[in-house]
Amino acid sequence: MAYAVVRVRGSVGVRGDIADTLKMLRLHRVNHCVIVPNTETYKGMINKVKDYITYGEIDKDTLVKLILKRGRLPGNKRLNEEKVKELMDLSVEELAEKIVNDEILLKNTPLKPVFRLHPPRKGYDKAGIKRPFSVGGALGYRGDEINTLLEKMM
Repeated sequence: MAYAVVRVRGSVGVRGDIADTLKMLRLHRVNHCVIVPNTETYKGMINKVKDYITYGEIDKDTLVKLILKRGRLPGNKRLNEEKVKELMDLSVEELAEKIVNDEILLKNTPLKPVFRLHPPRKGYDKAGIKRPFSVGGALGYRGDEINTLLEKMM
């Protein structure tokens, strides 16, 4: 099961090693989202930057919406179902299914690996962005709740 990782906090006062890990994850700015496979390497990277990101398991339906609404090709060109079919010989649903099941990595497709999102509509929860999700904040592991957050951010 692939993880959706969203950067929540900015870059002021970030330690160097954490900033480097965020760069390796391609999370250069706030509200950027990447889809990473469920491997030990990525889990270690996510654990290192957990105080600056929120993450969880993305489902197929949310990924389809994310690709169609926020997916881009190089040159910042928009995507639609015909372009995905033409470039990949897969429908958007098949592509999302393969990405979620870690059969294809997003970086191995012609799509840009980063999704630029809006801030969430109605904001994060009341505890703010510096508290973990378990106490009502925005940071850390969300599980399936990442899908509702991504819906609010598209």
